[in-house]
Parts: sequence; C-alpha cells; structure tokens
Amino acid sequence: MTSERPKVAVVVKGWPRLSETFIAQEIVALEETGYDLSMWSLRFPTDKKRHPLHERLQAPVHYLPEYLHQEPLRVLKGVLAGLFKPRFWTAVGAWLKDLRRDLTRNRLRRFGQACALARELPDDIDLLYAHFMHTPASVTRYAAIMRDMPWSVSAHAKDIWTSPEWEKREKLQESTHGAAFLATCTKVGADHLAELADKADRVELVYHGLDLTRFPEPPTQRRDGESVRFLSVGRLVEKKGFDRLISALALLPKDLDWHWEHIGGGGDGSLLKVQAETLGVADRITWRGACDQPEVIEAMRVSDVFVLPSRIAEDGDRDGLPNVLMEAASQKLCLLSTPVSAIPEFITDGEHGVLSSDAPEALAAAMERLARDAGLRERLTEAAYGRLTAHFLMQPGIAQLDARLQAAAAKA
Repeated sequence: MTSERPKVAVVVKGWPRLSETFIAQEIVALEETGYDLSMWSLRFPTDKKRHPLHERLQAPVHYLPEYLHQEPLRVLKGVLAGLFKPRFWTAVGAWLKDLRRDLTRNRLRRFGQACALARELPDDIDLLYAHFMHTPASVTRYAAIMRDMPWSVSAHAKDIWTSPEWEKREKLQESTHGAAFLATCTKVGADHLAELADKADRVELVYHGLDLTRFPEPPTQRRDGESVRFLSVGRLVEKKGFDRLISALALLPKDLDWHWEHIGGGGDGSLLKVQAETLGVADRITWRGACDQPEVIEAMRVSDVFVLPSRIAEDGDRDGLPNVLMEAASQKLCLLSTPVSAIPEFITDGEHGVLSSDAPEALAAAMERLARDAGLRERLTEAAYGRLTAHFLMQPGIAQLDARLQAAAAKA
C-alpha cells in the first residue's frame, strides 16, 4: 500500500482477541484510511474463533517471543544487535530503573521482547504505536529508545487503574523517553492521566465509538412473548459484576418469567455456575461461552434488556466505557448498567438507560421494572440509539488519531 501517511508498527498484547473488538475496529479503520501498518503481538492467540473484522486486516502480523526461554536465540540476536549502539545502553538504563521498582519476571520478559522488536523492525518504520499502557507500552518504549524513534500509546481501563503511578508518570514525560502522545477512550481516564503528564496536551480523549457499517439496522420491533430475556456480554471476571447479577436474578419475583443468557469467556465461569445452582436459578441461565460478532449481534436482536453490572475490583481494575454497551444500543436493546468509571459518559440514568447500584437488591429492582414496562424500554432504547449516532460514532476518533500519528511522525 502506498501512502503519504507514516508507516506505523502497532504493538498489542495478543492478536486476534475476541474481547478486544475496539482495537480491531481502530486498526482496520486506520489501515483503510491509508496507513501502512504492521502488527507486533506479545502473545499468540488463544481464542478459537475470530470476528469477521479480523479478516479485514491486511497488515502482516508478527509474534514476538511470548516467553524468552522458548526462543532464546531470537532474543540473543536482539541483544547482540544493540550492544555496540549507544541508544541500546540508554534503553538498558531505563529498563534497570524500572526493574528496581518492579523486580518481576514479566519486567525481564518485556526487555527481551523489546530487543527482538528493535532488531526485527524494518528500517522504514516511522512510528511505534502500542495498545495498553502497561506491558505493550513498556516493550514499545524500550524498543523506541533503542531505535531512536517516536512512540505513542492508547490506554484503556485496567492498564490505567492498576499500573503504578511512577510508571504512568514516566511514560508521559519527555525527559524519561515518554510517549509522543497518549490517546485514551474515557474522560475520567484522560483527566487522571493528564495530571501525570509533563504537558496536559500530551493526553487526548479519543472515544472509540462504533462503526455502524459493521452492524445491521436495528429490529423494527421486538419479539412478542411473556418471558423477558436478559442478555450480558463480557468476560467472566470480577470487574464485570456477574456474581452480583446472579444474586439479583435469585431475588426476582416468582411471578416474573425470565431467562438470562451470557456470552463471554473468562476464569470465573465454574464458580458462577456453582453460585447459580446454589441459588436455584441455573435452569433459567444459558452460558454461551465465547462467540463471534455475528453471534453476539443476533443475541442482542432477540433479547429485551442488556445487563452489564460493572464494578471496581479489589485490585482497582474496572471497565472504561465498554464498547458492548454501544453495540447493544445499535440494536436498540434496552441498557441496564452501573455508574462505574466512564459508563455515565454514554448513559444518563433514566434517559438512555438505567444506571443502578451493583447491590443485588438494586439490580433486581431495576431488572423487574424494565421487564414489566415495555414502553419504558422502548423510550430508553430510542434515546440511547440517538445518543450513539449523534456522539459516539467511530469516524471522529479515527480522524483524531490520524492527526496525532501524523504530527508525531512529522515532529520526529
């Protein structure tokens, strides 16, 4: 592909990932805007399925050594290639400073991957761009120092709220080889990171938004039936709050006919299934596991209420603004969530959906109210769809990123 835009190497945790459609959407959009991209993944894929969106990417995908002992010769070649270059030792100094504060095997792996990346990057790459501020940004930063080239990063949720402050601060300071710019997808995240940057304009709020061309027109009417269908899509991890939701389901009145369907993988599935059995609601739950985008959309089109009871996990991890809420809104599916992190940036309680406490009693009350009032559901879904199409489409964010990437490369 020929383009006047810079050639960009994109560093990600893993490719492809079903749970990270917001990354795939952005990368494909940048490529279709005219960027010549290459993908560099720190991990091999583990999902058995792929979204159709992944198939649209034309960029070559390279996999760095996931564990250094698996490809020691490749890592060694990276180290030897840099030994006699001054910038390599600058990178070593930055890494050792980080290592003293984070004496972990992961920190060692980051540097080994960076050495391989710095050696294997083609000479015509203009800019490095990482997704996630923790591990991918560290690998990218070390490699950028070695190659004496600019880098940038997009931060999301867990990487913002669970990374130590010293690490976030150093990645946002020019004096410590920080990013040329940082894009983040929530105002609450942007405000937090701007306070840590040497210049506030180093951080830019860029909503992912939604590419509606990937979605069908919303159904003109919902199915008829006495049973109400609740749907949730998300990984089975603490911050998604599905344990609280199962407790709420057990509190629903006996005369309410309902069914809950869950889509997503994760590590807590067996515990949640035991919880459902214990509370006597297992026969009203369908666990779909990981699904591709068409399967998710079809489930949204035949459901009545989308429930995402996000909360802050014990380690501080939390959602940003889950794209799945916008996806549900695209199909005019009624939204029930919580006022955590940036969710209120999209949903105003009582206007575009319902924002409830994650307490089971509060969730149950909100679910019953929405289940029994089809007119309320319709009013909320129309408002949410209007908000999505007016303020949360993908194209403005891609234009912002395009301008930032070009400016970073031109400055270098």
